[in-house]
Amino acid sequence: MIERVLVAVDGSEMGERALRHALAAHPDATVTVLTVVGEPSAMFGQATAIALADDVEESTEKYARPVFERAREVAAERGAEIQTAVDVGHPARVILDRAGAFDALVIGSHGGSLADRLIVGNTAETVVRRSPVPVTVVR
Repeated sequence: MIERVLVAVDGSEMGERALRHALAAHPDATVTVLTVVGEPSAMFGQATAIALADDVEESTEKYARPVFERAREVAAERGAEIQTAVDVGHPARVILDRAGAFDALVIGSHGGSLADRLIVGNTAETVVRRSPVPVTVVR
């Protein structure tokens, strides 16, 4: 029985679809929505800004706030509540590091802008290949 579901979101339409699917497919499960701020580099403007902030935790929470607000709206449409988590790092690595504490993982097939997909690579593919728990990829 699936009791704990991790849903990786990035503020994209695909992330929202993943959350909708998780809530519909696992209505009795505890759903945790995870968003990951990418590792700082020249290619990750927001992540670099967060890494250079005086208070990294506060800056990370600020980045995650609109993502979580939308996720809570989606959950409320179904009369559900969600838990939230934010982390900094390479998205696939962070998702995989957290996956073991859950019974299942739901992720969008892709997310973010075209540039993000080209630079970051295919997070969903990496997660599917390496996850310690079953993964549902939502298109």
